[in-house]
Amino acid sequence: MPYTTILIDLDHTIFDSDTSETAAFRHTMLAAGIEDVARYSGAYRAINLELWAAVERHELTPQQVRILRFEQLVATQQLDADPLRMAEDYVLALGANGELYDGALEVLEELSARASLALVTNGLSEVQRTRIRRLGIDELFDAIAISAEIGAAKPGKQIFDSVFAELGQPAKSSAIMVGDNLSADIQGGANYGIATCWYNPHGRVATLSVQPGHEIAALHELLTLVSA
Repeated sequence: MPYTTILIDLDHTIFDSDTSETAAFRHTMLAAGIEDVARYSGAYRAINLELWAAVERHELTPQQVRILRFEQLVATQQLDADPLRMAEDYVLALGANGELYDGALEVLEELSARASLALVTNGLSEVQRTRIRRLGIDELFDAIAISAEIGAAKPGKQIFDSVFAELGQPAKSSAIMVGDNLSADIQGGANYGIATCWYNPHGRVATLSVQPGHEIAALHELLTLVSA
């Protein structure tokens, strides 16, 4: 059926988070006086991924991740740097760097003209709000849910409750969750009882027991799932 309520993820779905994070990490390390940035980027990525996985398991909050990732990096890599200052520099740089994927803006504009559109993202408020304003996409969404503001993250049900309340409680049968993350987006949507669409441009193999209802390799394919 064509869907009339579209919930869509931000990072790695419509926004190039990899470019944003690479630029922000480089800025942060250089500001701390550490010039061999590449030497530490792998360790940082591993720490960051594990901490955000803990957020999805409701073991940590995004605000805790904000500082913990740099405390752990400094400790494990024996860096002579202030993790609190690094956390501040990184957050500012994350908001200032990165763009929408090619064609994403046009897809969002078309979706917003044809359906109720909500942005549902796990992340820090100051990062995501800065990105959304800088990219000029606020007006395209009927609701924006950021885990740090709500106090709950995907795949938990509370963040979806917040979105549905802001949208005026649309029928779950009308809604679809679109995202790149199997555990947060696809599992989260399935847990809430709505359809799911996995954005999978790199052809990864689904590893969860819950399979996405739809799968796309390009964002424009979303338009085929929405009412005309």
